[in-house]
Parts: sequence; C-alpha cells; structure tokens
Amino acid sequence: MSFSVPANLEAEIDELITHYPVKRSASLMLLHALQEHFGHISPEATQWVAKKLGLQPINVHELVTFYPMFRQSAPGKHQIKVCRTLSCALGGSHKLHEHFCTKLGLDPHAHGLQTTKDGKFSVEFVECLAGCGMAPVMMCNEDFFEGVSEKKADEILGGCK
Repeated sequence: MSFSVPANLEAEIDELITHYPVKRSASLMLLHALQEHFGHISPEATQWVAKKLGLQPINVHELVTFYPMFRQSAPGKHQIKVCRTLSCALGGSHKLHEHFCTKLGLDPHAHGLQTTKDGKFSVEFVECLAGCGMAPVMMCNEDFFEGVSEKKADEILGGCK
C-alpha cells in the first residue's frame, strides 16, 4: 500500500485512539483527521484506518459511504455546498444548485460531489446548514451565505480567486 500518514499526524491519531475504551470507537475521529489533512478519504486511507484499528476495511468503508460529511474524491479549491433540506428546498436550493452546476459546466442532475476539470470548484448538495430561516443557504469553503439568489451566487463565484 503506497498510502502513508505523516509522522506528526500519526502521533496525533495514536493519541486520539487512547481517548476511547475500544479502538473501534475512534473510527469517525480518525476519518475526520485524515480528511482534514488529505482533503478526502481515499480507498487507501480506508484500509489504513482499518489496519490501525484492527478492523476489516468494509467496516470503515461503511462509515465513509454512510456519512455525507466524508468525501471519497478530492474537492476543488473552492467547495460550494448547497443545503438541500426542506426549508432550503422550498426556498429554491435546487435552482441554486442547478445554477452553480450550469455556470461551472457540471451536471445539475448528478449526485454527490462534482469537481470542475481544472480542480478550481466543487459543488455538492449537503444536509442542513442550520440557516432554515433564510433559505436557501450555502457555504463556499468556510464562508456561510443566506438567502442566496442567482445574482448573489454569481458574486460569490466572482469572488473566488
């Protein structure tokens, strides 16, 4: 396996594991740490976590594929997350998602994370971003936006350098 974790990150992970009475219980925290470092959870990272915790790779793969906060492919430099839960859906999030996809040359009907060919932008629907009163809401990287119109969406894209 060609996947390797930097020594300082592995030391952090080893320390993290000690906080749990059963190693398996640290699974989600290890996945978060690896995704924070590498940007996504690769199949090799899944195998690495399984080996580290004494699990079968399928046990870790189930977590990666179940929880929507884990990405299995590398995101773009600018990550656009559009909320799709009820308030935002009623407020126009599907149109907003379609607008971003169309502007960036992505498939508005595809599921999951999509990244532009140049790696600059990723667009995905996500679950609740906790801004239900100002739908539709979205995030671009760590910036949160409420009541996003198509005009505001274009401004957000224009501000990504």
